[in-house]
Amino acid sequence: MTPPDPRPERSRAEDPRTARTKARLRESLLAECAAGREPTEVSVSAVVRRAGVGRATFHLHYEDLPALAVDACAEVAHAAVDALHAWQTGPGSLAPLRPPAALAGYLAEVTDRAALYRSLLLPGGGGPLGERLHRELRARARAERSAVGAPHADLVASAVAAAFTGVLADWLHGLVPDTGPPVLADRIWALLLALHRALPPTG
Repeated sequence: MTPPDPRPERSRAEDPRTARTKARLRESLLAECAAGREPTEVSVSAVVRRAGVGRATFHLHYEDLPALAVDACAEVAHAAVDALHAWQTGPGSLAPLRPPAALAGYLAEVTDRAALYRSLLLPGGGGPLGERLHRELRARARAERSAVGAPHADLVASAVAAAFTGVLADWLHGLVPDTGPPVLADRIWALLLALHRALPPTG
């Protein structure tokens, strides 16, 4: 059984013109941040100018810049889920002792937009991006454990999601000692494996 994909509403059918406009706005915001500006320094005017749309069009799709930022960063949640499960070759696959290469690659990509993510992923894993990341990771972990009959699916899924989201957030905010993506990937992987193996089947 293939676990359900917990991706947000954007993955569902959407008017092509609306989808293109929102994509331009997301790309515009990320480009403004990539140019060295903190998210709090970016204005709606700058975003719509770069995207080539009007302010009224912006407000048709987003309430404000934080709402756009959450949407623009949503792919980081999808990428995290995909990176953590890149080792899978099919239902019931056994997790390797070393993390998939995609996990270190994902962490390296996150650092390129660290300022933007720090504004949305607060220390400890809070904030709008933290909530989304936790929700998607928990849904994937729970679905996978349930599919193979692993015990305590709800409890372990919550622990895995909380651990990954919290460590990622604290790393971005400098609360985890300066650790490069490959080393951090190894340590996160060891933690998640331990959580998955912590609770044996009940008698």
